[in-house]
Amino acid sequence: FSSIIFHCGMSHRKFEAPRHGSLQYLPKKRTKHHRGRIRSFPKDNTALPPHLTAFIGYKAGMTHVVREIERPGSKLHKKEAVESVTILETPPMVVVGVVGYVATPNGLRTLSTVWASHLSDEVKRRFYKNWYRSKKKAFTKYAKNAAEKPQKIEEELARIKDHCQVVRVLAHTQMKKLKLRQKVANLLEVQINGGDIAAKVDFAKSLFEQEVDVSKVFGEGESLDICAATRGHGYAGVVSRWGVTRLPRKTHRGLRKVACIGAWHPARVRFTVARAGQQGYHHRTEINKRVLRIGKKDDTKSASTESDLTEKGITPVGGFPHYGQVNEDWLMIKGCVAGSRKRAVTLRKSLVAVTKRSLLEPINMKFIDTSSKYGHGRFQTIEEKNKFLGPLASKEK
Repeated sequence: FSSIIFHCGMSHRKFEAPRHGSLQYLPKKRTKHHRGRIRSFPKDNTALPPHLTAFIGYKAGMTHVVREIERPGSKLHKKEAVESVTILETPPMVVVGVVGYVATPNGLRTLSTVWASHLSDEVKRRFYKNWYRSKKKAFTKYAKNAAEKPQKIEEELARIKDHCQVVRVLAHTQMKKLKLRQKVANLLEVQINGGDIAAKVDFAKSLFEQEVDVSKVFGEGESLDICAATRGHGYAGVVSRWGVTRLPRKTHRGLRKVACIGAWHPARVRFTVARAGQQGYHHRTEINKRVLRIGKKDDTKSASTESDLTEKGITPVGGFPHYGQVNEDWLMIKGCVAGSRKRAVTLRKSLVAVTKRSLLEPINMKFIDTSSKYGHGRFQTIEEKNKFLGPLASKEK
């Protein structure tokens, strides 16, 4: 008799199913870090020479390439495959400071920061809430003291050499090289890996007020990690935000809902239940994205290949939609990258060793598409279009 009561008192699901959506990224709220934040740098290897481990790029847009796949045993081996790629514009960054950290039982503690003598207005804007109203006096006293007592700077660098275990440089982007509305530089702390502490500090000092190209940090074929804020989608319902199943058509008061948001007791809605709210503009780190090509600033053949000898740059006909021309150095990343175009994206050397065969095979680039991204692009360059269409009445006016 007791067993009958027990069975009557239990409700049950008709079908079992895994839960919808991951709880790993809760809370799903807008990020505080518009520029991707590096939470940890790659492990240091003192056997290597000193080198930088991160960079900032700006997302320009996407295109596609044709590669010959070299993967013995795969059905794609020796066949051509079309792959989507993202173009990131990466103008040189300028190093303006060095920070020394002491390793304590509670994590890293800043010991000292040494700045360069001259800072551009781009980076000074970063230290003000309202630039045009300010007196623009930032770092004037520091620069004066550095000029009058250069030995003070040397003493601070010596302190870093003696006491610190981690050395990072302060580097900023050059916004004037980009055709964006933003004037404020993005400032980033970049860890120096390789060599002993003295070598790290000397390397950092040698970079003061110098431009650092992206090709000095990353190489073609290398895999890197990308930290960025994803595209925002505002307030979204449970079907879009969590991927729950729509209810039947005849459902009263809407069907893009969760039918039951929990049992009577506990008398509250649990955090695991799918609810409507903010979707997108979350901070995400994606590991092991492969660099297929690094383009140089003034290279008119940067998008040419051995199979496609057309002389063309990476900017498609008519420019990248909602971005424009790519006039500086650029990276071609396989696949997609988090964030909208024009957004600053932080690139970091890979934290996890690359073992996948697809990330180690030769690139074998056959073709890079530069046709218009606004319509059904037919022509790879504007010259090719003009040659095909001939003299146009609109051009002769």
